[in-house]
Amino acid sequence: MKYQRSSQLFKAASEVIPGGVNSPVRAFKAVGGTPIFVNKAKGAYLYDADGNRLIDYINSWGPMILGHAFPPVIEAVIQKAQLGTSFGMPTEIETKIAELAVSMVPNIDQIRFVNSGTEACMSAVRLARGFSGKEKIIKFAGCYHGHSDSFLIQAGSGAVTFGSPNSPGVTEGTAKDTLLAPYNNLEAVAAIFEANPSEIACIIVEPVAGNMGCIAPHPGFLKGLRDLCDVHAAVLIFDEVMTGFRLARGGVQELYGVNADIVCFGKVIGGGLPVGAFAARHEIMTYLAPLGPVYQAGTLSGNPLAMAAGYAMLQALEADAEVFDRLAQKTEYLHKGIAATLTAHNITHTINRVGSMISIHFSETPVIDFETAVEGNNERFKTFFHGLLDAGIYIAPSAFETWFITDALTYEDLDETIAAVAKIAPTL
Repeated sequence: MKYQRSSQLFKAASEVIPGGVNSPVRAFKAVGGTPIFVNKAKGAYLYDADGNRLIDYINSWGPMILGHAFPPVIEAVIQKAQLGTSFGMPTEIETKIAELAVSMVPNIDQIRFVNSGTEACMSAVRLARGFSGKEKIIKFAGCYHGHSDSFLIQAGSGAVTFGSPNSPGVTEGTAKDTLLAPYNNLEAVAAIFEANPSEIACIIVEPVAGNMGCIAPHPGFLKGLRDLCDVHAAVLIFDEVMTGFRLARGGVQELYGVNADIVCFGKVIGGGLPVGAFAARHEIMTYLAPLGPVYQAGTLSGNPLAMAAGYAMLQALEADAEVFDRLAQKTEYLHKGIAATLTAHNITHTINRVGSMISIHFSETPVIDFETAVEGNNERFKTFFHGLLDAGIYIAPSAFETWFITDALTYEDLDETIAAVAKIAPTL
């Protein structure tokens, strides 16, 4: 495929936008080459600036669970836009989507809408600190919770040490309150609690990781985090920005039967528009302004267009009892087809899958945390990425991102993808 127009657009964008993109992974730095500029999308397909059609396995990084330009969402946005795009005042649609979300997700009584997953996670941590009266947080290496300062911390020399800033602009003072643990390692988390008695406000975790590839929690890991938080009077935050309303009607809490204290949402809950949210039980949410002392605000929070899009999306998911099974079945079909193809060509690999999230790692060992994720053969992944792109298939331009399956994908699309992998395999 040719990408002449995309190259021209990227060159022009680089003159006025840092790196030519408004979110770094889009720049193709991890895989090389020129970013693809999109003109439009419909169903399971992207149509780029050069007129190429691409089968999409990213789906705007998750929200297009029912396909691009899903008609009920588009119609809801059009109808709402005709009444005005923003008011900075309450609207009835906010209450409707809140009621629906609370009815779908276990263990939450109230929800507040914000404008991004980053904002949701940032606000959840602030609320946890205010509720608990403590300051330190535990996060896991490789889990991404947005670009708030508290989250841009890399692992130190051991699980019990303080983190250090992972980006200029993050202060040492901020870093010292963020403690790092390896994902899927309860012993490390327990050690952090013991080393910091009565100081830890919360644990924040992607209950199914999606930013080091798709990584499932080990059996008992989430329950162990729940127990540790109960023992040490800490708040457990599930970052379900990726997994919420995607892996099950009620997200990971429903899927694994473990309750969090605060749950963060994004992606699907906005139907493709910029939306985030955080939710909890009454006794926690009453600490939030205007009821309590923990301040959080946003001029565009509860934007009517975003609320209308999200409400239409959640209604569609709620009405379709089989959608999550269909998504899981399509993802399993893709998994088995790619695994059989790579195995037939003696390509060392491991594939992780949970529901409609999947990732392929060119690794000799199971990928269970960030340390094992980075051991994969990323040069081989680059060849894999560009081979698929040349075949008209778009996956994440990074070995450390999950793929998101949409229900708009047909089995013919999946077979086309598997056939493309078979064609690429001899070059890997």
